[in-house]
Amino acid sequence: MSKNELPIAIIGAGPVGLAAAAHCVARGATPIVLEAGSSVGASVLAWGQVRIFSPWRYDIDAAARALLEGTGWSAPDGDGYPTGRELVERYLRPLAETPQIAPHLRLDHRVRSVTRLGHDKAKTAGREDAPFVLAVATPAGEQQILARAVIDASGTSTLPNPIGASGTPARGEADAATRIVYGIPDVLGSSRARYEGRRVLVVGAGHSAFNVLIDLATLAEQEPRTRVTWVVRRPFADAKYGGAADDALPARGALGTRMRVLVEQGAIRQEVLRTSTLRTTSDGVFVADERRELGPFDEIVAVTGSRPDLQPLRELRVRLDDILEAPPALSPLIDPNVHSCGTVPPHGARELAHPERDLYIAGMKSYGRAPTFLMLTGYEQVRSIVSALVGDTAGAERVQLVLPQTGVCSGGPGSACCDEPASDCGSPTSGCCGTNDALLSVASLSVPRGR
Repeated sequence: MSKNELPIAIIGAGPVGLAAAAHCVARGATPIVLEAGSSVGASVLAWGQVRIFSPWRYDIDAAARALLEGTGWSAPDGDGYPTGRELVERYLRPLAETPQIAPHLRLDHRVRSVTRLGHDKAKTAGREDAPFVLAVATPAGEQQILARAVIDASGTSTLPNPIGASGTPARGEADAATRIVYGIPDVLGSSRARYEGRRVLVVGAGHSAFNVLIDLATLAEQEPRTRVTWVVRRPFADAKYGGAADDALPARGALGTRMRVLVEQGAIRQEVLRTSTLRTTSDGVFVADERRELGPFDEIVAVTGSRPDLQPLRELRVRLDDILEAPPALSPLIDPNVHSCGTVPPHGARELAHPERDLYIAGMKSYGRAPTFLMLTGYEQVRSIVSALVGDTAGAERVQLVLPQTGVCSGGPGSACCDEPASDCGSPTSGCCGTNDALLSVASLSVPRGR
């Protein structure tokens, strides 16, 4: 088989990965979708109880919709707001089951490494003619899969940021591992017993932390022995609670408003601390900076964001910005010190290209450590990428992007946007943008990319 007859390997079967597969099918290319989890949207299901702020009409990729409509699929009410679980059950699973995608989907297939067949990173001669080879852990053992191109849409949820304020684990963080959950636990559902009547610390300052804190406050109303403390790295100005009534998405504005009220009423105790140490004792865990210590706490929820796992790409020629760990051409367009979700300009295959030809990192992973990602941005990325891979240069260059006018974007699961230096997250002009796959859209731009 020649290299050009091989499939396009897509890593990850979340919203962006499955959208990439749909675009491949629409352009006559063969995908193979490799998902580490046992279900499509496995990372989304980890926060399945959370309702996203964008209505259904903005959550479905155009090529994916075309495939689904061909099966008699019943589209959700465009004005409704899905939970993460509903996004999977009503959109991603039906999409994965279409006859055009189902034969190319591999669940429980974790990609361990990607390289060029017979070439390590240092070998140049014949490199671009060699296919990619993916080492994949499967239920049947390790397999090698050849591909003519790779789209890594694996996201960042598998590598959460630590609690330590310096970007590395705090002293004692590993020792306290059994008391820490990274992400958004189902406080009022499956995880209720873990937090009910306990002293709970939440670390993080994005909308994801808001979701956890509001659920914990509800739990405390039902079980008064529950105590909730919220740690942020700097004083939390009113603007950081979001746009309130000015938010283009009322549900999100209401979330920030409710959060502010809970703090003002004392239902949630807010503390400012740049955590450097966790000390585990028989009475619980204490957290400290260089000046003071808080605690003890029975449980800690770290909603501190996430970062890309670049280890599987180590033998490829990947060029990344030294701050955000995003492609250098993309980094200045998404820098959270400058941009909110609503001010990120259109971008596609050109900005996402690496020295390794036909390798693209898409979706949340392409943004590295920047928290300004929107789901529709990922859909546009893969539309442009697939156009480039099938030789449609004009299609790859013409990028259409839908942006929120307010710039007040969702801080979804794992968001740490409001905890980053030099940011003014939560204000109507800057925004607190999310690491979840939430599309927030009130204005459409169609931008020709001749520059």
